Amino acid sequence: MIETPNFPNLNGLVELANRDGVDIRPTLLRVMIDLYVQKPKHTDQEEQHFTELALRLIDLVDAKTRGIVADKIASYPNAPAAVRRRLLKDLISLKPPEPAEAGPEPLTGSGAAPADELSELFFASSSEERRLILLNLPYAPLSPAEPIAPTIARESADRLEAAALGHNTELFARELERVLAISRAQARRLYEDESGEPIVVAAVALGMPAMMLQRILLCLNPAISQSVQRVYELALLHEEIESDAALRLVAIWQASHPADKKSSAQRTATAHQPQYWHDEKSERSAPVTRPKVPWDELMQKRDKSDA
Repeated sequence: MIETPNFPNLNGLVELANRDGVDIRPTLLRVMIDLYVQKPKHTDQEEQHFTELALRLIDLVDAKTRGIVADKIASYPNAPAAVRRRLLKDLISLKPPEPAEAGPEPLTGSGAAPADELSELFFASSSEERRLILLNLPYAPLSPAEPIAPTIARESADRLEAAALGHNTELFARELERVLAISRAQARRLYEDESGEPIVVAAVALGMPAMMLQRILLCLNPAISQSVQRVYELALLHEEIESDAALRLVAIWQASHPADKKSSAQRTATAHQPQYWHDEKSERSAPVTRPKVPWDELMQKRDKSDA
């Protein structure tokens, strides 16, 4: 039997939840959350017990109940991080959408979900979880970022490629900061990510051609470029995800790590001023050898494995 110290009113509900034929778990979770949020601060023991019991029950209740408790947790500033992250996973489902379905049912009041926690959820996920998040983002109740004008996007893609081929990571971060309207620290986090999905998201948001993305992946981050298989997987992801999904994740990054006012002003004021990119021109003055990837060989191996 589950013990509930510090939650005396739940003893009867826990006992009832264990009886065959009576599913009281949704009620139990809602009551437990109500009791928890009534108190502004909790001891370490109370928080540990609440976290363990809440995580256990969240996985056993229906989506409607999770939506109700997610609203209450979102408005409670001292809620345990593990519980908040688990409830946020319902906002961005980790299950691939069925073709005939319109997508997961939006959570009530889902706009209250903190952008910084949604961003951390993405970065803390595995490669497969990130892929599923990106496939499901078009169905999530989140607003996308403003699309980037085609002319600006093409110019930015060229600058990003030049910076990557020149192994100038600071110039690469500066351009990501400018075109995506995110902080410099977040821009660095995007290109330093060893799994590579954040750069793919940026590429999709810019409408970057596949071959340009592949060259960037091969030159920008050694953790990615050392694995041809990983570059190939990211190229497939680039084909899979929609522009709307990329722009929704960009919106999360903008809200959680916005660019400072000076950088935001530069994004518009210097978009077409070549002198802003004097350093880039210097970088491109020297010839750069573009790496070649044995795609045919990789495809042959893949075809054999499929056979």
